[in-house]
Amino acid sequence: MKIHEYQAKEILRKFGVTTPNGIPCFSVDEAVSAAQKLGGKIWVVKAQIHAGGRGKGGGVKVAKSLDEVKSYASSILGMQLVTHQTGPDGQKVRRLLIEEGADIKKEYYVAALTDRATQKVAMMASSEGGMDIEEVAHKTPEKIIKVFVDPLVGLTDAQALELAKGIGVPEASQAQAVDAFKKLYTCYMETDASLAEINPLILEGNGNIKALDAKFNFDSNSLFRHEDIVAFRDLDEEDPAEIEASKFDLAYISLDGNIGCLVNGAGLAMATMDTIKLYGAEPANFLDVGGGATTEKVTEAFKIMLKNPKVKGILVNIFGGIMRCDTIATGVVAAAKEVHLSVPLVVRMKGTNEDLGKKILAESGLPIIAADTMAEAAEKIVAAVK
Repeated sequence: MKIHEYQAKEILRKFGVTTPNGIPCFSVDEAVSAAQKLGGKIWVVKAQIHAGGRGKGGGVKVAKSLDEVKSYASSILGMQLVTHQTGPDGQKVRRLLIEEGADIKKEYYVAALTDRATQKVAMMASSEGGMDIEEVAHKTPEKIIKVFVDPLVGLTDAQALELAKGIGVPEASQAQAVDAFKKLYTCYMETDASLAEINPLILEGNGNIKALDAKFNFDSNSLFRHEDIVAFRDLDEEDPAEIEASKFDLAYISLDGNIGCLVNGAGLAMATMDTIKLYGAEPANFLDVGGGATTEKVTEAFKIMLKNPKVKGILVNIFGGIMRCDTIATGVVAAAKEVHLSVPLVVRMKGTNEDLGKKILAESGLPIIAADTMAEAAEKIVAAVK
């Protein structure tokens, strides 16, 4: 789960990390009013979408008068903001953050994230803040400093100081940087985040350290512990099909291809998508119905897949372990009839009650194409679509 910048900063402030003063807005009038409340002579008008690179896409503007705040808010609100993280279609801007200006002397990068290789938390920092960290990692990897934190110990003062010195924080400001790093780590752990990033973390002219931007991703499996974070969810920023799928406990992710996939088990789903690509086509989705699929879940899965106009065929690939093949077969037949399926359908099933499942499909009267192996299934659906 992702949240907006202004929400991320609200969380950071709860853990004692200093951020600029800012007010979220949903209209131009609210933006002007926010600037008046904040006071000062310079404000930053920032688009709020779940993607980085907003500045490069024209979604961040510095205003030096209330008239400019009004003008920038008018142009950014409602725009289709395209960044390197949104894809070519972009994302519609429905929220703004109006923030006080900052006296930026230097920009840094810092983030906490899970490192599965070491089974520790990686704290990364760089002197090249404000840039795409991927670009820094690719072109100048030596400018990224990492320490690996034992979750049973936590980020130590020595590790935090190593980061601060490593990215060139002036000695007079190192204590503040150490404090910010330790609070970011605590925030990361206590919110069950999978990523907690400040980019940029700035050094102001007076030597203060401040989080100028923030990004959080949270482990969805932990959200039952965090009602306050769940309240931040913005459904406008999420794929409607993925939202619908979540209501039926379906793991669904939209992709760019034209062959819908319905599979039980994440690993088998990944292998199925790879096999489709191997035979010269592209999957339209990842869809794991899990081990407890019912006729209703299978029907909903078909409906969700077919809402995508790109889908020209469906491949059902089932391993009957916990999930019985006859249950899936019954669901497939019911779903195909209810949605009046008009695209080719290939079904491959192996395992528990396999023969019964195949019998149900064969006697359904529907033009279902049967396959015995995953390769045969992929070959048949690709041929049928072509």
